[in-house]
Amino acid sequence: MIARVRAGEAEAYAQLVRAHTGVALRAAVAFGAGADAEDVVQSAFLKAYQSLGRFREGAAFRPWLLRIVVNETRNTVRSAGRARAVAGREAILRGADPAIPESADPAVAALAEERRTLLTAALDELSEDHRRVVTYRYLLEMDEAETAQALGWPRGTVKSRLNRALKKLEKKLGTATDGLGADRRGAGGGEGHE
Repeated sequence: MIARVRAGEAEAYAQLVRAHTGVALRAAVAFGAGADAEDVVQSAFLKAYQSLGRFREGAAFRPWLLRIVVNETRNTVRSAGRARAVAGREAILRGADPAIPESADPAVAALAEERRTLLTAALDELSEDHRRVVTYRYLLEMDEAETAQALGWPRGTVKSRLNRALKKLEKKLGTATDGLGADRRGAGGGEGHE
């Protein structure tokens, strides 16, 4: 596909854009672009197109593109201010949630919303490297090799930082959720932590 784009075939790049827009938007939102996510993604696709000459032959396109999206997001967040970006990210994440069916238990819905809020807060407390590795690996559903490529780190670094980040998240979330769902765990006969 990249060879076709380099040969001047505009439709080939349009296909790449269509195939990767969803994950690029999720990445922009996850890294704090908030309401500017679409603008960030458009800018990232333009920069990716302009940089195709430097794209390494045989490399995966998605991690390379997401690295550009994350850099664009970082630039946008810096210029807009961190507080505004965090508020925008939470608003978009909440707005992207599917509607809760009327038959759903309101207590279950409230518990899920509280857990999502705690997870977002816990992620925001991690160092930038830890937040990035968790986001790439789990929120963007990239495998270890893609995560390493997107971050520009060796796979061993991805493994070790991911391990440390997950331990920190577990500690933060374990403390924050001690009272959440205690009745359900007690009644269920020893269900594990999430």
